[in-house]
Amino acid sequence: QVQLVESGGGVVQPGGSLRLSCAASGDRYSNNCIGWFRQAPGKERERVAATYIGGGSTYYADSVKGRFTISQDHAKNTAYLQMNDLKADDTAMYYCASDLFCGKLWDGSPTSWGQGIQVTVSS
Repeated sequence: QVQLVESGGGVVQPGGSLRLSCAASGDRYSNNCIGWFRQAPGKERERVAATYIGGGSTYYADSVKGRFTISQDHAKNTAYLQMNDLKADDTAMYYCASDLFCGKLWDGSPTSWGQGIQVTVSS
């Protein structure tokens, strides 16, 4: 059974930074790719970033390119999302997700989901 635990959310002013963490446990094959999605109130869920836990290809939504960076620590089975220059539009519940394949995850059909963590950007 796969478990994904998010941490690092909170409230930050516009232009500020936050780093989210996603610690994965369980079936390592199912956690081969880890990514982040977000959903703001009244909006559809959107993909944010994804990467292979062992390193390699990364994926970013156009809205976060140049501001967000996804990274991973294979030994800790943990992925990180460094978010810089945060904007009010980044306010959302952020969800960690995992799958064997990043292509499947990026298409919006990951096998596993975390419970989510709130990020609020407000002055």
